[in-house]
Amino acid sequence: MVAVSPRRRREIIDALRRGTVPQRGLDVMAVGLERFETALLAELDVVADGGAVFKAVRGEYGAGKTFFARWLTETAKQRGFATAEVQISETETPLHRLETVYRRLTESLATESTPPSAFREVIDGWLRILDEDVIAAGVDPGDHAEVARRSAALLEQRLAVVSRTAPAFAAALRGYHAATLAGDIETADGLAAWLGGQPHVAAPVRRSAGIRGELDHFGAFGFLQGLLAVLRDSDYRGLVLVLDEVETLQRVRSDVREKSLNALRQLLDEVDAGRFPGLYVLITGTPAFFDGTQGVQRLPPLAARISVDFSGDPRWDNPRAPQVRLLGFQRDSLIELGRRIRDIYATGSPASDRVHALVDDRYLGALADTVAGRLGGKVGIAPRLYLRKLIDILDRIEQFPDYAPEDATRIAVAAAELTADERAAAGVDGIALDV
Repeated sequence: MVAVSPRRRREIIDALRRGTVPQRGLDVMAVGLERFETALLAELDVVADGGAVFKAVRGEYGAGKTFFARWLTETAKQRGFATAEVQISETETPLHRLETVYRRLTESLATESTPPSAFREVIDGWLRILDEDVIAAGVDPGDHAEVARRSAALLEQRLAVVSRTAPAFAAALRGYHAATLAGDIETADGLAAWLGGQPHVAAPVRRSAGIRGELDHFGAFGFLQGLLAVLRDSDYRGLVLVLDEVETLQRVRSDVREKSLNALRQLLDEVDAGRFPGLYVLITGTPAFFDGTQGVQRLPPLAARISVDFSGDPRWDNPRAPQVRLLGFQRDSLIELGRRIRDIYATGSPASDRVHALVDDRYLGALADTVAGRLGGKVGIAPRLYLRKLIDILDRIEQFPDYAPEDATRIAVAAAELTADERAAAGVDGIALDV
């Protein structure tokens, strides 16, 4: 039996019932990822010690890139990191607009104790630590004026490095601190929004902190450096930033694609130069993005930095390499995943005995074969639908005492159950649909 808390069990089952990747509890579902764990944990330790890491993960649709990224971020949060997941898209989050990427980062910032957006909580926590450090140094906690004065001085000391590279970030933090102490909620809210990269903050609010204009592409790196400094001083071990679905760059105009690839190269250069201590960057993409003429290969300096020869036996892939590949689910790993989910379901079900009796390992195997067969025999793209079908069967067993699941070979897949990507990956002509 798989031991999980009732809350994690509920979150996992609810997400799978909707056909989505759970936000929590991914460690119990990480089938096939064990070979990466040692290398990734070592890289997180490097980041926690003040280093920085840039990693790329490749895989076809359904290979588990999003699952891999969320498994990494959940693992990182459990080890004291803050995390952020940014979906790259042409319209919402273009990669060549780094100020937009930074804004999405702050909007999705999460910690082990605080869901997105944890940005304001991180900033407030950092200010609380300033006050605590001042009091620990011997200042009378009842002397609010002296605590405020000494906290402001300590703020300046800790922002010294940030002030040299991102003076606007430091100025906004000073203004936010002052507004908070003065009880000026409107100004504090406005400056917090500006620190998070939000556009259109009122001019009087910005003037109160001595800052002008909006965050732009060139200032985004400085703001990221400032955020890393705040996280470090707040006792977080670092920040794990996921840039998901970067393969969308292949579908944009050529000039936008060139700018986006160059932005990615700039980020990698800054990571290697040590400008972002405490940052782990993970990008995900398809093999076509990394190897094709409309992706990374269009920018040779970037390709040279992250390209890896994957022509050999996958068993000997190097998890420490700057780019790793996911091969997707095979039949055995799909069945193992089904077994884990069945056991998780059974741990909190009053029908636990019936769940195990009616959905045994043989049934899980037959269900895996059937769902994969409905998807043109492509096991790699079957997990989402396989688990959704499995949860539906388990729900029926739990709710209806006289229910017995039908023969797994007769289970149908309706056209409406497939995502556009699943249909494209499997090939429309290769899918036997119940229509």
